[in-house]
Amino acid sequence: MPDWEDLRHFAAFAREGTLSAAARALGVDHATVARRIVALEASTGLKLVDRRARTTTLTDDGRRIATAAAPMEEAAFAVGRAARAAQPGVDGEVTISAPPTFASAVIAPRLIQLRQRHPGIRIKLIGEKRRASLSRREADVALRLLRPVESGLFVRRLGSFGFSLYATPAYLKDTPPHAFAFIGYDATMADSPQEVWLRTIVGDREVVLRTNDLETQIAAARSGLGIAALPHYLGDGDACLQRHAVTQRPIRRDVWLLVHRDLRQVPAVRAVMTFLGECMNGG
Repeated sequence: MPDWEDLRHFAAFAREGTLSAAARALGVDHATVARRIVALEASTGLKLVDRRARTTTLTDDGRRIATAAAPMEEAAFAVGRAARAAQPGVDGEVTISAPPTFASAVIAPRLIQLRQRHPGIRIKLIGEKRRASLSRREADVALRLLRPVESGLFVRRLGSFGFSLYATPAYLKDTPPHAFAFIGYDATMADSPQEVWLRTIVGDREVVLRTNDLETQIAAARSGLGIAALPHYLGDGDACLQRHAVTQRPIRRDVWLLVHRDLRQVPAVRAVMTFLGECMNGG
């Protein structure tokens, strides 16, 4: 029989598509994933992966093994959720996945309140742009800006936050509106509501910086490079920046809370859900 750990690492590679992505999902280094795949090949006597200079892909045998392993992996995740759900008491580790700036600006500063209320809870806070899988226990609770469509989840709208234009006071004072330069997202975020809204304001004026990183936009705006569309939870608390009013209708983004239905009644998870709802009061 193949070693389950070898099979688990191989299943993650088959699911994620690359060694590095599988390593991130499993919380190990890519060399460990590669070593486990080699061990599985040795135990099965099959070549599961076609290794080339720049790519690593599944062979036909690899695809067959991956298909057979997928239900086993899902069953293992279900067992893990069931074991977590059976644990009594408001304690233990709870993993939260949230957009990076929301995690750092809205959640992290308030964690002391959760700690004071529930000292037995340990938080793992992951600021990430990707969508963490709740069924695979990549997170226990997640916050997203788009309503999810995955099955098996409890979903609740926590609230929303607004966007405005921000720049340094000196920039807004010294630059006439027709000469305004703007800071926006690159093509990877071109369809985001805030970027679409910004384009209605920019018109034929210059966009001097495009980036996929919100922290980079903030830093550029602080330097006096131009005007950025920022969420209120970042812009309003920045002493270096000032709001610039526009005639366009304001835009807001909803924040959705997600938890797997198997974990919804876990006391520690429920406490964290309540805490995240309170965080939105300042969003």
